[in-house]
Amino acid sequence: MADYPIEKIRNIGVIAHIDAGKTTTSERILFYTGISHKIGEVHEGEAVMDWMEQERERGITITAAATTAFWSPTSAADKEAEKVKLNIIDTPGHIDFTIEVKRSLRVLDGAVVVFDGVAGVEPQSETNWRYADDYKVPRICFINKLDRLGASFERSFQTILGRLSPSAVKMQIPDGHEDKFKGIVDLITMEYVTFDGEKGEQVVKGSIPAELLEQAKKERAIMVEKIVEHDDEAMSEYLDGKEIEIGRLRKIIRKATINNEIFPVLCGSALKNKGVQLMLDAVAFYLPSPLDIPPTKATLPGTGEEKQISAGEDQPFAALAFKTATDPFVGSLAYFRVYSGKLTSGSYVLNARTGNQERISRIIRMHANQREEIKEIFAGNIAATVGLKDTKTGDTLCDLDNPVILEGIDVPEPVISLRIEPKTKADQEKMGLALKKLSDEDPTFRIKSDEETAEMIISGMGELHLDVIVERMKREFGVQANVGRPQVAYKETIMGTAEAEGKYIRQSGGRGQYGHVWLRVEPKERGAGYEFIDAIKGGAIPEEFISPSEKGIKEAMEKGVVAGFPLVDMQVSLYDGSYHEVDSSEIAFKIAASTALQEAAKRAKPVLLEPIMKIEIITPESSLGETTGDLASRRGQILGIADRSPLNLKVIDARVPLSETFGYATSLRSLTEGRGTFNMEFDHYEPVPASFVELIKEGKK
Repeated sequence: MADYPIEKIRNIGVIAHIDAGKTTTSERILFYTGISHKIGEVHEGEAVMDWMEQERERGITITAAATTAFWSPTSAADKEAEKVKLNIIDTPGHIDFTIEVKRSLRVLDGAVVVFDGVAGVEPQSETNWRYADDYKVPRICFINKLDRLGASFERSFQTILGRLSPSAVKMQIPDGHEDKFKGIVDLITMEYVTFDGEKGEQVVKGSIPAELLEQAKKERAIMVEKIVEHDDEAMSEYLDGKEIEIGRLRKIIRKATINNEIFPVLCGSALKNKGVQLMLDAVAFYLPSPLDIPPTKATLPGTGEEKQISAGEDQPFAALAFKTATDPFVGSLAYFRVYSGKLTSGSYVLNARTGNQERISRIIRMHANQREEIKEIFAGNIAATVGLKDTKTGDTLCDLDNPVILEGIDVPEPVISLRIEPKTKADQEKMGLALKKLSDEDPTFRIKSDEETAEMIISGMGELHLDVIVERMKREFGVQANVGRPQVAYKETIMGTAEAEGKYIRQSGGRGQYGHVWLRVEPKERGAGYEFIDAIKGGAIPEEFISPSEKGIKEAMEKGVVAGFPLVDMQVSLYDGSYHEVDSSEIAFKIAASTALQEAAKRAKPVLLEPIMKIEIITPESSLGETTGDLASRRGQILGIADRSPLNLKVIDARVPLSETFGYATSLRSLTEGRGTFNMEFDHYEPVPASFVELIKEGKK
């Protein structure tokens, strides 16, 4: 039997914008659940969840760390009976590591979204919220940092309502702000809660102070009204003036939270040890167990038929590998979430993507980078295994006799590249191996070699992302490398429709070569990708030459026609051609299709596309003029300017081409006397102004 009942398991993630206090919150969770005996502080470089050297130096989270803990709600009469098992993933907030958030949300059942009590909703909070919407992950909100200068619970709550969801419901209110933040009013139990002891470990509940009582009653009435809307029986009792008991209220909140109909909002300050235990109570009360979420969709290999996977121990085994990592002590680690059945160490599983068997030599329960070996793992749990030969992020591991493919993970395309070369001959051999391992770990990190110069090019999600990769090569693999200037990942597309003929005919005594195709190219919506249509009628080209023709088209698209960047967002139809009984070959059709594609693209009004970034700049009011002027000089488009009172700060929301943002951090610091900050994420691709195309071709831009 499973070591813990499945209905008592909570697979949760902590997600937020950079610097909202996720890791600090996770550290408190570890301390209060008894996993760690001292609190590791991010600002001291001691956080347990930030275990990579670079994370400690930079004070940011780079990789999602997983850990297991146990929690009994503070109000539990029977601590053991009500205890829940928490599988927690602390995710990065920085946009460059967005894949870590996406892949974590893919396997989690619930999330705690942390907000900065001064800033409220920030750009990355919106992006993460959108990812959670995509995967239908139930959430609770924790407005953190209420001890900070300029904090406002009400203002932050309004930003959640306005920018994320009108279904957010206040379940607590704070007593005071900034250095006067003393305690929390729990609107469900109508208790006043304070946190005593050196680390706030003693939760003290009492009656609400007289000066807060009126406000608490008003807020509770609003809350109850929003909750009973989700239960007809409770609604009619409420309208009849009856009091709804606490246990019943919690049941309704739980059901509505699991259905993403409401998002409970809590408050506190993780750094000052206030409110984290009540947030853990909410995780236990309101977030789903693996049994509460709908069955997972899967497809059968070969037929593509859909199948529902339910979280039963007696079902065939199925799990999703959501992350692979290189561990200095045990080699390659694959983190996986078990959706059904159980897994025993020493058994064999099938990798549904490759069709190969993998042996599970050891199963490990992770505590950040500490590990505990276990013999079995059951449905609903998250664990890691060592030494899988060919398992990548997004692969399904399943029972040998019951193959299924679980829905994978969408991987965003890289937007920035660097040229990289080893410093010495010894580094050359090690570099290939290091880059291969790092790209297996991180699907947003790509490697390719430039055909013309034979240089190695690495691509990723931003300057920081590639910085961290190069640093990891140096530290973990001992590879010294020289890197070039950052290059923008431009793309090309077509604006019109065109047709072209491609012929490859060679006669040279004996067997010749013959390939002949007609192609039509048409533009597709931005971001729609490439589509190949086989429109051959009456066997003008035999079946065996269709696939080589498509291969030739794809290769030609990689080279582009404007400035050598890949062609995207187009439909290519192969609609006519001819063949020779003897001389036609796969290679001839590949070359013919490649030539035709280049020709057709040149006739179809080709344009160069550049990545446009969404940028939020926070600047003192006194530097607003210089900051907006500088943005305009970078071809930036300002969408709005908002106040962030009472700190006399302005928040500029803008769109700016990625090519104009290199070194922006230094410029902004000098424009704002070191007080300005910015956050940036990829938004969309759009055509490059004609005056810049020549510069890009010459490689100056």
